[in-house]
Amino acid sequence: MLTELSEQLSVWAIPAVLLIIPIVGYLRKVKVYEAFIEGAAEGFQTAIRIIPCLVAMLVAISIFRASGAMDACVALLAPLLDVLGVPADLVPLAIMRPLSGSGSLGMATEILNTYGPDSLVGRIASTVLASTDTTFYVLTVYFGAVSISNPRYALLVGLSGDIASFLLAVYLCQYLFTN
Repeated sequence: MLTELSEQLSVWAIPAVLLIIPIVGYLRKVKVYEAFIEGAAEGFQTAIRIIPCLVAMLVAISIFRASGAMDACVALLAPLLDVLGVPADLVPLAIMRPLSGSGSLGMATEILNTYGPDSLVGRIASTVLASTDTTFYVLTVYFGAVSISNPRYALLVGLSGDIASFLLAVYLCQYLFTN
């Protein structure tokens, strides 16, 4: 009974929201269509403003991977992470995650296809994807949208959070799934 109710609610949730918003706007004397068009125009202008930032970031990521710098970082970090008990197969994911969501998703998919989703490495990779962020993408898009050129401490804080989340994901998964 509860499952059927949940399914019906999920089917009607979005249509209900799309119906309620114009009704509430009309009742509040808001010109809903004009407000929508104005918001869409602002969104389009924001998208145009951040496209150069996104292109620069994507080019930098491509150069990073194609130049062999990614492999060099993996080789450099692997001994340290080995001492910390981090599986070597997760090092590329740890490096790519702050740079690119789609790149890190591709790496995680490869890990899951290789080891399986129920393996320790697969579980850690899934937890890393859920607990870390694409820091450089976030800074590029959000700071680019409002024309901030100096991120100050945002990069340091974001990367520190990614490192802490990565290590915590490794240790929690090892604790939960190996004991």
